[in-house]
Amino acid sequence: MKITRRSFLKISGATAAGTVMGGLGFDLSPVESYAQELRIKGAKETTTVCCYCSVGCGIIVHTDAKGTVINTEGDPDHPTSEGGLCAKGMSLYQLVTNKDRLKKVLYRAPNSTKWEEKSWDWTLTEIAKRVKKSRDASFVQKNDKDQVVNRTNGIAGIGCAHVNNEEGWLYQKFLRALGLVYIEFEARL
Repeated sequence: MKITRRSFLKISGATAAGTVMGGLGFDLSPVESYAQELRIKGAKETTTVCCYCSVGCGIIVHTDAKGTVINTEGDPDHPTSEGGLCAKGMSLYQLVTNKDRLKKVLYRAPNSTKWEEKSWDWTLTEIAKRVKKSRDASFVQKNDKDQVVNRTNGIAGIGCAHVNNEEGWLYQKFLRALGLVYIEFEARL
């Protein structure tokens, strides 16, 4: 029998393929399979907005019976993002579940080198005191023309693009009631 190079390669290839197929243990009998149960089965769905930029992409947050976040994903019904999220938005789940996330208020006094834990009551009271102090120090009741202006130039406010119209209206009313003139919103920056 005369073997050519072409027939040698055919025989070698068939032998190698047969060896490999036999060695892998292929079984042609039907396979029984089952679907894996989703971890969000029975979870409560809540829609929210991504907290990172002014785009305001929609996010669906899944929580279990204890209220623990178990999954986040883009909201396909949201008019802005239609379910698409950037890398930051996709990692939003880690913002809530990260074991290194700060859960207490840390305060560093002026000229101090260390952080102190403070309570929320102390923190909110301190913020209110500082806002009042700054407002009182920079409040202008009348301008140079003796016109009533009731404004403060010592505080500026920045709003968030993630609030709805009603929340934005309330925030704007609050800032105007304080007398703020310099009010900006994240969506315009």
